[in-house]
Amino acid sequence: MLRTAVVIYNLGGPDKLDSVEPFLFNLFNDPLILRQIAPIRWVLAKLISNRRTPVAKKIYEQIGGKSPILEETQKQASVLEKELKDDQSAEYRVFVAMRYWHPFVEECLKKVEEFSPNNIILLPLYPQFSTTTTESFLRAWRGTTRKKKIDIPTSAICCYPRQKNFIETTSHAIRKEIEKSSVHLADLKILFSAHGIPKKFVADGDPYQTHVTKTVAAIVDDLAIPNLDYITCYQSRVGPIEWLKPYTDTVILEAAKKEKTIMVVPVAFVSEHSETLVELDIEYRELAIKNGASDYIRIPTVGTNTDFIRGLAKIVKEAGNQSPGLTNVGGEPCDKSCVACPLL
Repeated sequence: MLRTAVVIYNLGGPDKLDSVEPFLFNLFNDPLILRQIAPIRWVLAKLISNRRTPVAKKIYEQIGGKSPILEETQKQASVLEKELKDDQSAEYRVFVAMRYWHPFVEECLKKVEEFSPNNIILLPLYPQFSTTTTESFLRAWRGTTRKKKIDIPTSAICCYPRQKNFIETTSHAIRKEIEKSSVHLADLKILFSAHGIPKKFVADGDPYQTHVTKTVAAIVDDLAIPNLDYITCYQSRVGPIEWLKPYTDTVILEAAKKEKTIMVVPVAFVSEHSETLVELDIEYRELAIKNGASDYIRIPTVGTNTDFIRGLAKIVKEAGNQSPGLTNVGGEPCDKSCVACPLL
């Protein structure tokens, strides 16, 4: 029987407060995050991580002194593996890797090798492709496998911004909250919030914003609610440079002053972590209520939702039927303006 290793991966996060600074250094020392030559990038990463550590520690102190992203991802891995066991044509084992903290690519690969798979499938927990996320991880993976001379046929899934199960899981959660809150649609403002990236990256051809737009359009189409008042916005910006707009906090302020019920839908996060549990649930809730919002509702991430996981299993099985290499089984080709799309 074919033995397939499925590696699901995400950003990672500190597992204790003492890990915050080295985690931040790893993040900012990534050449796809700080796009500077290596010596300058190293110095800047040291300065930024040192400066941001006290603020970041306060954030993690509010959620137990660490990021929950590893535990959340391990739960997703467990549920996905159970879903894949229904396929009698192959034996699947699901592994977890993180980009900026443990388990790093090298740690994950060691476990994968012990499984002795016939092939590997890399599945991003980023529905929308970006050079700052998926491409960054794939470079780290390729670099590590070359260094260790590992030559196992590998398929890498690019993205799945409009994957049916992902879209329907999100739209169902929105519809459920609308019904539960009994809010009048005329008083509701829906914010589809995604993690921002510098505007320059998009100008240079990163397809991320295009993918986020596709995700939001698909959710709105599935909701099929006439005259829905919604907007796509971007959160978690860092530093003085311009990031993708509109900024989520700015949109919240505007809606709150109109006394709207604000519903925030995280469309680029598939698990809970500091950006949802602190930034959205605490900081932005306080911002909304203090400035006059009638109510503030945050839609949960898709997490281990059965339909979402079933959708991931479909993508994995489709990728297993493709030739090794990068595949867009969960997505579709990008517009030619997105020159950083690896499939163009």
